[in-house]
Amino acid sequence: MAKKNTYKQDERLEEPFDIRHLLLASSYIKKYIGKMAFALLISALGGGIALLAPILTQKALDDAIPNSNAKYLFLLGGLLVAVFIVSTILTTLRSHMMIRVSQNIIYDIRKDLFAHLQKLPFQYYDDRPHGKILIRVVNYVNSVSDMLSNGLINVVLEMINLIFIVAFMLYVDVQMSLVVMCGVPVLAVFMFWIKNRQRRAWQRVSNKNSNLNAYLQENIVGARITQIFAREDENAEIFSGLADDCRHTWMHAVRCNNLVWPGIDAISVLIRAAIFLFGMMLFGQGSKTIGTIIAISSYSARFWQPIMNLGNIFNNFLNNMAYLERIFETLGEKVTVDNVEGATEMPPIKGAVSFRNVSFSYEAGKEVLHNVSFDVKPGMSVALVGPTGAGKSTIVNLLSRFYNVNSGEVLIDGQDISKVTLSSLRQQMGIMMQDSFIFSGTIRDNILYGKLDATDEEIRKAAKLVCADSFISGMPDGYLTEVKERGSLLSQGQKQLISFARTLLSDPAILILDEATSSIDVQTEKALQQGLNSMLKGRTSFIIAHRLSTIRSCDLIMYVNDGGITEAGTHDELMAKKGDYYKLYTSQLEDIA
Repeated sequence: MAKKNTYKQDERLEEPFDIRHLLLASSYIKKYIGKMAFALLISALGGGIALLAPILTQKALDDAIPNSNAKYLFLLGGLLVAVFIVSTILTTLRSHMMIRVSQNIIYDIRKDLFAHLQKLPFQYYDDRPHGKILIRVVNYVNSVSDMLSNGLINVVLEMINLIFIVAFMLYVDVQMSLVVMCGVPVLAVFMFWIKNRQRRAWQRVSNKNSNLNAYLQENIVGARITQIFAREDENAEIFSGLADDCRHTWMHAVRCNNLVWPGIDAISVLIRAAIFLFGMMLFGQGSKTIGTIIAISSYSARFWQPIMNLGNIFNNFLNNMAYLERIFETLGEKVTVDNVEGATEMPPIKGAVSFRNVSFSYEAGKEVLHNVSFDVKPGMSVALVGPTGAGKSTIVNLLSRFYNVNSGEVLIDGQDISKVTLSSLRQQMGIMMQDSFIFSGTIRDNILYGKLDATDEEIRKAAKLVCADSFISGMPDGYLTEVKERGSLLSQGQKQLISFARTLLSDPAILILDEATSSIDVQTEKALQQGLNSMLKGRTSFIIAHRLSTIRSCDLIMYVNDGGITEAGTHDELMAKKGDYYKLYTSQLEDIA
């Protein structure tokens, strides 16, 4: 049940409100400030026109009806209808405008999030479940978009409505208006008490949803493994626990939210009761009219409506601040592997590679490589062998600059790769990993990924060279056969052969093969070897392979262990030394025998 604890671990909750998040959000709003200002203007105009209704009602009750003035009454009725129609049209127009603005803001944030995620180093993805990253791009952005568009306009609009309502109330009757406003200090105390509880509650909801999404995403990807090991019941129990956490935190947050509107409503009802009580007392004294009491009562209901709306906006604001924090935390993640200031373009690579006293660690205090140094001449094929976790893949990852070295230098053709642009470096390198990733789309699209301007003839030539053409041609639509997400319709060996073709098509100056033939059967591997020899010819190559028989012909074999290179030489030289490589090679021969 260790996994359960991993996914129940929440992300850090921030106690203080961070104004920087709103400042960052404002950069997305500036672009549409003109449209938002126009929407605000027509909303304010519509709201102001709607506020004429109680005055028209007062005139009807106090003047037109008592004086039996039918013409005046019909005029007031017509004006009421006109007020309703105009305010409805303006409100609808504003709604359409703000939907468009909201969707544009969603697009802008998602675009920037995705672009930033593309630049983040491997370390970022190593440390986080992918589901927690996914929920930020999809769910959280949807949640905050309305707050950044309609929410901000509504705050200003409701404030304007409040000012208009107060002005109209004072115009009708000052004494009774003061009765209405007596409830404001009580409301202020109540809102101050509730706000922190709400924010913390919605932060917990954000965390629990993130945990659930991460576990769900992993289990969808690993569904086959789940069934192989008959883990359905245990996984269902873990998911049930995570879903239960979501349910409990959501209900707690909703309970906090539901304290707001009843509180405001209770204050509103008490104030309206006070209006009728006070108004009827004064009516009995002859100083107030029924029309005035009805008008003030109507304005009182309208007075508390924007306050209730502001309370709801405040709720929504607190709910979404937790999401906004997560979004801008992601956008604020440092791109630790990036072009340094003044980085130059990597010239055409000849293939000389040097490590100069390179040290590296994934975690502080746990060095994987320590003062590693070696030189490789252009066109050499280099094999990296050694026990699992010794640092073989780390060496090629540093050569590709997927991570920054802690100390030392990695040089290609005498050029420190930390001082060249990443794109100019990686465009000249071909990397084949053990886990061959296949994108959704056609097989042709997947091979073309390595060189977008390649012709169909070049694609087929690359596939033939790596022994992939025969099985691709045998598929229903050949190279145009659609493969599902992660190449689910292909075998592991087929995925690796397609990845080989993709890498070969890119025509790299330096080729890295990290357990690239691990899923290919021995017969296909033998046929592939001829194609591999063609690929390696004239290129500097680094090969990581556990089947040592495949790297015997390499120009240089380096045995990696204990944070460094303990042996280096050709196959014959290392066998003659009878050291670590000799022991590893002979043990494999014994296993085969």
